[in-house]
Amino acid sequence: MAEPDPRNFLLLDEQACFALYAASRAVTDVYRPLLAELDLTYPQYLVLLVLWERDNQPIKQIGTALHLDYGTVSPLLKRLETRGLVQRKRQADDERSVAVSLTREGIALRERALEIPPAIGCALGLDDQGRRALIDLLRDVTATARSAATGTSPEGDH
Repeated sequence: MAEPDPRNFLLLDEQACFALYAASRAVTDVYRPLLAELDLTYPQYLVLLVLWERDNQPIKQIGTALHLDYGTVSPLLKRLETRGLVQRKRQADDERSVAVSLTREGIALRERALEIPPAIGCALGLDDQGRRALIDLLRDVTATARSAATGTSPEGDH
C-alpha cells in the first residue's frame, strides 16, 4: 500500500474537522423548518430535550449535558421562560443554584416534538440501526477529541 502524499494533508476535503463542521451545519439546516413549526431554535430544542428527559434540573446540569457554559445556557433559558415553556427558581437548599423546570406548555410541546426525530432520520436516510451506529461513532470521536484537548484518557478506555 502506498504512503499517503503529505501534500494532501492540508486539503480542505481531507480535514475530518471540516467534514464534521459541514455535516453539523447541514443537519442543523434539516432541523430548522421542523423546529420553526414549534417556534424553536435548535439550541432551544436541545435544552428542552434535556428537560423532557429529566425535569427540574439546575442550570449547571443542563449546561453540562449540552457541553455549554452558563453564559450560553442562561440566555436560552430566558427566551424559553419568556415563551412560557420553562420556569427558573432558586433552590431552597442553595440560594446560589437555580433550577429549571418545564411548565404545562413546555410539557405539552413534547407531544408535537415527537415527530421530529423520525422526520430527521428519514431526511438523512438513516434507519434506526444506522442512526445508532452514527451516534456511537460520534460519541467516540467526541470522547477522544475531549481527552486529546484536556490531556486525559477517554472515558471507557481500557
